[in-house]
Amino acid sequence: MVKSKAIDNTVKLSQPEVVNEYMKKFKHPLKDVAEALRQIILSTDKKIGEEIFYNAPSFFYSGKMRPFNPKEYKRLIVTFNFFKKDCIRIIFLTGAKLNDRSGLLQGDYADGRRLALFYSMEDVKKNERIMQKLIKKWLKLLDK
Repeated sequence: MVKSKAIDNTVKLSQPEVVNEYMKKFKHPLKDVAEALRQIILSTDKKIGEEIFYNAPSFFYSGKMRPFNPKEYKRLIVTFNFFKKDCIRIIFLTGAKLNDRSGLLQGDYADGRRLALFYSMEDVKKNERIMQKLIKKWLKLLDK
């Protein structure tokens, strides 16, 4: 009988050097907006890590968690989407559970995703506190 090896996913290491390299090469009309959002997300909590996932910077809870199936992506907080050239989209993969009343999170996707759209640095400044509040709420709801 072969025993399956347990996956150690109790903590996850951030990869800022990989994201820095990605951002150096990144070409987008709103690169400054993306970089500002990146810094806001990372400054929200010291246990937020980053990596490149879905071909874009993605942010996750790096702290200790109970083991879980990695395909459930329980750690993943938000990920950037650079599909549009007129805005930076931030995807809250489980944003529905945040019950956002600020209006920042948009969409009503059946899988629970919600989007935050940023068209300018003015949008970033106007919504910085709301973004951080939503991320902190997500961290509180996290099944650690």
